[in-house]
Amino acid sequence: MTIAALQGVEVDYPARGRALGPLDLAIGEGEIIALVGPSGCGKSTALRLLAGLEAPSRGTVRRQPGRGETSVVFQAPTLAPWLTARANVALPLELAGTPRRVARDRAAEALARVGLAAGVDARPAQLSGGMAMRVSLARALVTDPRLLLLDEPFAALDEITRRALADDVLALWARYRPAIVFVTHNVEEAVYMASRVVVMTRGPGLVAAQVAVDGPLPRPAHFRTSAGFRETAETVSIALAAGMEAAA
Repeated sequence: MTIAALQGVEVDYPARGRALGPLDLAIGEGEIIALVGPSGCGKSTALRLLAGLEAPSRGTVRRQPGRGETSVVFQAPTLAPWLTARANVALPLELAGTPRRVARDRAAEALARVGLAAGVDARPAQLSGGMAMRVSLARALVTDPRLLLLDEPFAALDEITRRALADDVLALWARYRPAIVFVTHNVEEAVYMASRVVVMTRGPGLVAAQVAVDGPLPRPAHFRTSAGFRETAETVSIALAAGMEAAA
């Protein structure tokens, strides 16, 4: 079942001209898709279209209707500095009309899911980068979305932390099964986390290739050292290079 789709979408900006497309992308229920491509190819623009934060200049965006169906995690945690972790996570529920006590209880549960049960009363300034990103993930998951959009959420983190968070996201996916679309510049991260990698050309972004990733999700130990992982990462890298040349 397709829960969201971009159909022939194009995005034009007055100062830049064409930024994206035409682009076709369908997201199946429970699917994990990675978007990779050079800077400026429109990956984040595609995510904003799926989130309903931007409208296409042409084409159609289809999304499942209903409040709470889609959640977004940006590269920066975007937490309100004056609120505790629990209050930050409860915010989308409270804005939707959920009573504060109920919203705060659900927020505490969401923080526990991401390993921050002991940090519910911490404020953003007291959190490490990895902890702040966990709060952002909890805030995105508290509405039980069917579609989770991740815009380079690990880019500012060290390698050990980003690998740990990648496994955490996959563990949460295994439990709740939202569809996930995430943007990354890291080919190995894309292959590790996704069941399908969509490679885009340089801007205005087009689909250069789509690469299926074999293997169980969440990933078993030592998946990154397997022959299949290395071969798929190389396939994606070659497709990325070819896409950049085709658009030159």
